[in-house]
Amino acid sequence: MSNKTLDPSEVRFFSGSSHPKLAMNIAKHLGVELEETHISRFSNDNLYIQLGESVRSRNVYIVQSLNPPVNDHLVELLMMLDIAKAASAREIHAIIPYFSFARSDKKDAPRISITARLVADLLQTAGATHVMTMTLHSPQVHGFFPMPADPLTSRPVFKRHFKERDLNNAIIVAGDMGQAKSASRFADDLGLPVAAGNKERVSDTEVRFRGMVGAQLSGMKKALIYDDEISTGGTILELSKHLIEEGIKEIWVACTHGVFVRDGLEKLVAVPEIKEVVTTDTVPIPEEKRHPKLKILSVGHIFGEAIRYNYTRQSIGDLFVFGDV
Repeated sequence: MSNKTLDPSEVRFFSGSSHPKLAMNIAKHLGVELEETHISRFSNDNLYIQLGESVRSRNVYIVQSLNPPVNDHLVELLMMLDIAKAASAREIHAIIPYFSFARSDKKDAPRISITARLVADLLQTAGATHVMTMTLHSPQVHGFFPMPADPLTSRPVFKRHFKERDLNNAIIVAGDMGQAKSASRFADDLGLPVAAGNKERVSDTEVRFRGMVGAQLSGMKKALIYDDEISTGGTILELSKHLIEEGIKEIWVACTHGVFVRDGLEKLVAVPEIKEVVTTDTVPIPEEKRHPKLKILSVGHIFGEAIRYNYTRQSIGDLFVFGDV
């Protein structure tokens, strides 16, 4: 951890409306104030936003996760970036813990948008000089950003959490082949074998599994399903069903981004073999939606340290998704 600090007179921290609690945690870790952002709507539903402090010639950090309502939160972020640019900020850092558009990473149907690339271009047009995010759905999305971008990893907080569990006869399972490399790194951290589900996506809510690739499940009693994001929970449910049929008695589920829409969390915790669902706070989860099986790990300190390293011109390679930690 760096012992250098940010100069409070040189930086300004702001939060959009998507996740002010995480923004506060990041600012607290860095020992700086989270400034006010005034957000309201005109009678025609247009947004009105005003940053509460001068940003002239300062390093500006704007924290905004792209959780539902995603499009509203994106427009908020673009407006805040544009405000900072027009007000002569020296540097403008878009801190986007959950970059939801990363799922739109390729042209796999006619007449569709590669929206991850489009949004990356919009961020630069609006004024972002640097982007910081966490666990992109696809590694190639990193290359879509025309400005410097830092994709951080949540792996250290999961490693610390699961090191306290009894991992005998346990295996790490990736939700699909696309997450196999990430799951393999996590398996190395915990000294466990790894396998990946061979799935076919039928629709946004339906998947089919065609078996497993990698280590054999024979003799295993526990499985830790490791994924980047859980939305409706369809993939995890189908994979859990397959694991249970193969003799797995205890399942833990871990994901960086717990979006949990359309009763996704409720469906998962209803499975008796799923003992725990672990996620981070990149996406806010209301108190009324939290279940005793749900565990939320904070990543505010990871963003805080990455911001500190960036500010003091130190390498943050160890915090990247492809780092060793």
